[in-house]
Amino acid sequence: MNIELKTATLADIDEVLALHYKYQVDTISEEDKADGFITTAFTEEHLSGLITQENGLFVACINQKIVAYAMAASWAFWSQWPMFQFMIKNLDDSTLSNHIITQENSYQYGPVCVEKSVRGKGVFEYIFNYALEEMSSRYPVMVTFINKINIRSFEAHTKKTCLEVINTFKFNNNNYYKLACHTKNKKSPNSQEID
Repeated sequence: MNIELKTATLADIDEVLALHYKYQVDTISEEDKADGFITTAFTEEHLSGLITQENGLFVACINQKIVAYAMAASWAFWSQWPMFQFMIKNLDDSTLSNHIITQENSYQYGPVCVEKSVRGKGVFEYIFNYALEEMSSRYPVMVTFINKINIRSFEAHTKKTCLEVINTFKFNNNNYYKLACHTKNKKSPNSQEID
């Protein structure tokens, strides 16, 4: 089965939102929650802005069906949410390879979501690396966060990508890992073929 990777257009919003709310923390089924979840809630308006202003929504398709997405955007875009306002204020609390992280030299990646039926088949690595590659011409550093109780996401991001934990923080009674990587770094599969 072949995977197609592309930058999303406005026509993809409904399908992305359907996938998103299947795994978003407020709407995910209890049985799926242990396999990872998405914290931030998004609307059609949010995704429209992400696409038209940031060119920052990336999707993976199998047989013309969206099976994964990854988001990436400037800190200015993310600043509409309190969580990201907190992250912006504390960007300089850690470094990556002794480089200071700023709003200008970094962007925020995530969330990323992979349909349960294709997990473990390389889709996550493909969408992660595609998003990283697409953003690498704009920023040298990617920053993200993972809730400490979201073990599946943490394992995937620390074992299957070039991200490294650079700090931890607490926000709104939740504990998070703060991760970062250089956008020119990459761990990627050699082929776009999925078994």
